[in-house]
Amino acid sequence: MALGQSLQQKLLQKLSPQQIQLMKLYQIPTAILEERIKEELEENPALEMGDDKENEVIEEEDAQEDIDAEESIEDEEPEEPKTETEAEEEPATEEFDNEPDLSEYILDDEGEIAEYRMKDDNYPEMDDKQTIPIKLESSFFDLVLDQLGMLEFDDRKYKIAEQIVGSLDDDGYLRRELTSIEDDLAFRQNIITNTQEIESIIKQIQQFDPPGVGARDLQECLLIQLKRKQSEGIAVEMAIQVLTKYYDEFIKKHYDKIKKGLTLSDDSLKDVIHQIIKLNPKPGGNIGEFNKAESYIVPDFYIVNNNGILELSLNSKNAPELKISQGYKEMMRQYEHGDKKDKRQKEAVIFIKQKIDSAKWFIEMIQQRQITLMSTMGAIMKHQEDFFQTGDVLLMKPMILKDIAEKTHLDISTVSRVASSKFVQTEFGTYRLKYFFSESISTDSGEEVSTTEVKEILSNMIDAEDKQKPLSDDELTDMLNEKGYNIARRTVAKYREQLNFSVARLRREV
Repeated sequence: MALGQSLQQKLLQKLSPQQIQLMKLYQIPTAILEERIKEELEENPALEMGDDKENEVIEEEDAQEDIDAEESIEDEEPEEPKTETEAEEEPATEEFDNEPDLSEYILDDEGEIAEYRMKDDNYPEMDDKQTIPIKLESSFFDLVLDQLGMLEFDDRKYKIAEQIVGSLDDDGYLRRELTSIEDDLAFRQNIITNTQEIESIIKQIQQFDPPGVGARDLQECLLIQLKRKQSEGIAVEMAIQVLTKYYDEFIKKHYDKIKKGLTLSDDSLKDVIHQIIKLNPKPGGNIGEFNKAESYIVPDFYIVNNNGILELSLNSKNAPELKISQGYKEMMRQYEHGDKKDKRQKEAVIFIKQKIDSAKWFIEMIQQRQITLMSTMGAIMKHQEDFFQTGDVLLMKPMILKDIAEKTHLDISTVSRVASSKFVQTEFGTYRLKYFFSESISTDSGEEVSTTEVKEILSNMIDAEDKQKPLSDDELTDMLNEKGYNIARRTVAKYREQLNFSVARLRREV
């Protein structure tokens, strides 16, 4: 096959690094934005926190100064080459490969370090010597490691136990194969062991707190906890038998088979089931840094009903007061009006200009983010005004990304990024923005209603059902059809799963 060359013309669209960063800023929530701004402040000394009056980023005067400074650098005539004698007499002061020393530029008129270099605007309370309360707590792994000291292990067994603890998952389970732990010990720590020895150490770790730690699966986790309570009565003994002999029947809620196999009465079965369901299925999930109950949400928006008029505001942390360092601007002015402009100064001023340009670009990105967030949330608020006025989920209107994109004249992908991981606080609670987006379903009257409305009605039906005779998907479908919602059984099953409800058989209670 002969080789040949050809010309092809293609039309491609590529995002600049700035556009990519802006897209990422749209997506991150308020809490992460604070960290992003903090990182930028640490990396760019030309960027500072300031008040609103000083937040004019692209003023004509500053822009002209930048242009003049850049032109003055470009217009400088190149220095004539020095003779060998002159080069030998001149001290070797040029270090073009090193970062310019800007320490001389950060001094004020009296030769002191400028005040803005001495303050941390991110943490002004530290300047006032105030104390920030910090919660101190041990993680789940710290708790387990501390208990290793109570075992009479030599150094070798202690290292094996450490390897096992390090293999635990966040929820307290040990899901790694024993052979994998054995290999890790051999290759990484030069400790030769076997699965029997590892198993014996695991059994000792399973006696630690919290109860159930070190279990390989849910069945073992629950049995570990029950065996610690064997002295509490016959119900615990029977619960151990249920999980040992009838575990599959228990998780599938085939209670009739359990009653028949263990000859239990209805009351005895209730006591046994109660003993099991009050156990902790995730022993490591409520310790230290993995305590999900202590997590909190930072709202990105606030909606207030002021005498029937909805008022939208952006969390102030989304609109930080950023400015260009006055000290860096002064450096540019000093260079522009200075007489002597050697190569070292040129290197320094180029560095300064790059930092200033980067700071301006970052401030513009934050401002653009504010505008886009407010525009998107404003369109959502207007579309779902009935809900924000009353808090009634049944008044939610069908709304998709395209609807908001058309109202805001933004791309659908931009709207999606804004809605991702954002929350709005209302007088009826705090909601994720994605909560307000839903498809539509037709009713018997031809009206288009939100799927959120259907899910709310479905949830209410399941909550109100007789738990001893829970409603099947067919029964739920019939009830929704009777209310005028044209919906198929498979759609009901999909919505039920999205609402985290099990099938009827698994919702049944004794």
